[in-house]
Parts: sequence; structure tokens; C-alpha cells
Amino acid sequence: MVPPGRLTPSCNNTHSPSIRAPFVDYLYQEHRTFFAQVAHPIEALGGAELEELGATDIDPAYRGVMFNATPEVLRRIVYCARIPTRVLAPLATFDCHSDRYLYKRSCEEVDWMSLIGVQKTFAIFATVSNSRITHSKYAALKLKDAIVDTIRKETGSRPSVDRHNPDVSLNLHVENNRATISLDVAGYSLHRRGYRLDAMEAPLQETVAASIIRLSEWGGDSALLDPMCGSGTLLAEAFMVAASMPAQILHEDFGFQQLPDYDAAGWTKQRASLDAAITPVPDGLIRGSDIDGDAITCARKNLDRLPGSAVIHVERKDFRHLGDFENGVIVTNPPYGLRIGKRDALDELFKNFGDYLKQRCTHSSAFIYVGKPALLKKVGLRTSWKKELVNGALEGRLGRYDLY
Repeated sequence: MVPPGRLTPSCNNTHSPSIRAPFVDYLYQEHRTFFAQVAHPIEALGGAELEELGATDIDPAYRGVMFNATPEVLRRIVYCARIPTRVLAPLATFDCHSDRYLYKRSCEEVDWMSLIGVQKTFAIFATVSNSRITHSKYAALKLKDAIVDTIRKETGSRPSVDRHNPDVSLNLHVENNRATISLDVAGYSLHRRGYRLDAMEAPLQETVAASIIRLSEWGGDSALLDPMCGSGTLLAEAFMVAASMPAQILHEDFGFQQLPDYDAAGWTKQRASLDAAITPVPDGLIRGSDIDGDAITCARKNLDRLPGSAVIHVERKDFRHLGDFENGVIVTNPPYGLRIGKRDALDELFKNFGDYLKQRCTHSSAFIYVGKPALLKKVGLRTSWKKELVNGALEGRLGRYDLY
């Protein structure tokens, strides 16, 4: 899942700190190639966004996209991209036929003292496939041991693991007996925008909501309505698109600040420029409603985290009482499960919503996302297209309805 290659071993554990051999460039520095994790099957959608942000040599793969980027473009992608969940900078790659070799090469290939040292915390997220090492947690443990032992040998102390908020987030991928160690250049999953303080049952992941907005081709040129807005995730993602607001505007620290070639002055200037490009959104352009008062309270609390979001109108109201909505875009993830209850009530909800679209939303386009694909049939309207979108463990579907 990363380009083939190998770094020259950069140190040997028999070296003392005073005569330690210098490290060669890390793999990402040699190739300027990175990997963005994107949910299947929307890799091409993620690749198109990366290209818009300045990436080159786009190469969609399974559950991700390979791309090339300058340091400036890489920072822009981390700060602004809405579709990827992680962006990885490969540090080293090597053959790995046993856990002992994984440990040995991990000690040699990365300058753990300069990358982590004693003061910083770290976390490791591992995946394995088609290899002699079969357990991802065991692979992560061996890499953790290599990092801790290398630093402890040089300093007498060891760094700490922090799985929730680490200073350095590492990814270990072992496939076909070849290991790749990467640094997460965001430092966290990019779906964690920072605006969602609370959520209703089965919340829509932020990256999925962003994918829905992108697939709708809405860019703020017409009114947008979510008549079953829940905790407001679709409204928030639509607002950020309309405002040209970076997806990670609420975050201050990023993984790329841990890279050896990090340009602090360049990032300060670049972030100021990206923030200055944010544009006001017309009052009432984006609207949301929900029959559940707790949902409206939750949505307002989340939306208020985004600067300028007071222009988003949300109200407690049944969609059947919203009146006409014409020449606009409807995006929604209708509730199901605990918020609905019995199956008959669920079927009736979707049928009534289909009637509302047909009778009150002429010359509009509706995009309905469901966690259970069969629910789209309950709308009672013909879809223009249906696309698979994964939301956590749910293999959901997004249906488009053009209303004339």
C-alpha cells in the first residue's frame, strides 16, 4: 500500500550516541509519495479531491490513494481535505518474514530518538495481511518494543504510549511479508473535525457526510435542506464547503509538525492564507429540522463550534410541516432503530418522506443516505443513481432522486 523501496540501515544498536551514523532521508523524502486512507469504494472520489488540493501522480488503490505532494501541498491536504480518514508519510519499508526481523529492522531503520525521544508520547496502529505475522496487535507490540528499547538503550529512559492523544502517531502495515512504517501526518483520524460535542444514535461519520455533500455536487449556489438533521453533521459539512472552510480548522496540532523537514514559519504563513480565504455564507442558505427536540439542541451545540455558523437555521419541526422547498438540494440521513421503534413506523416514515419530496420539493434534487440499502425502496420514488458508502460497520447506500 506504499511504494516499494528500502532505506539504508541508519544506525546499529552497537553504536554509542556519540558516534552514531547519520540517518539517510526517510522514504517519503526520497519519493515525496504519500498514502491517504479512503473508505472503499470511494477511492476515486478521494483522489479527485486530493488532485484539487495540488497532489500529483494520483493512484487510487484499495481503501486509499497514493499521491505525490510537496511539503506545502501535504500540509494543505491535511488541513483542508474532507474525504480521507488518514494521511501517511512512509518512513521505511523492509522485508519482514518474522517477528524477530520486524523488531530488528524497526530498531535500525528509523531515528526514534529524534522522532520521539523520551519526552513525546506515541501510538501505533497496525494492519497485517497475507504474511507470516498474522496478528496486527502483536505486530504493533513488536514495533513498540523496538522503539522503547532503542530509546532506553541510549538514554536509560523510555517514552510513554498514549493511544488517545499521542504526540506521534505511527502506522505499521505488513503485507506479503513486507513491513512499512509510516507517520500519520495529521496525527489523528481526520473524521474527528472537532465540532461534534454530542451525537444522537448511530451518528453519521464526518467523512461520510462530506462524501455525500461532494456527490451531491452542491457548492453553496442554491438552498440546502436536511429535514431530519439529527446532530447536524451534514449541515456542518455543507457549511464548511460553502464557506471554503478548512476541514481541520478547529485543530491546532498536526502530525506533520513532527517530521524532520517541518517548516514552522512556512506553515504559519500558509495557515493564515487558508483561513483568510474563508467566505461568509448567506443567512438561511442552509437549513435543518428534526422532530426530536434533543436532536435540535445537539445540532445547535455542534454547529456553534464552527465560526460563522449562526447563519445555519435549525428548528424542531416534522418535515411534513415544512412547506414547499423548491429549486434546492435536500440531503438527509433518516433515523432508524431506537429513534423510530417498530418496523411499521419505519416503513411509514420513508413512505411519507417520499410523498413530501414528490409533492413539495419540485425542481430539487434529494440525496438520501441509509444504513440499510433496502430502505431506499420504501421511499416510493425511482432513484437516478445509488452509490455504496460505508459508515463505520454499516455498508450504507446513497440514493439520488431528481424531482420534477
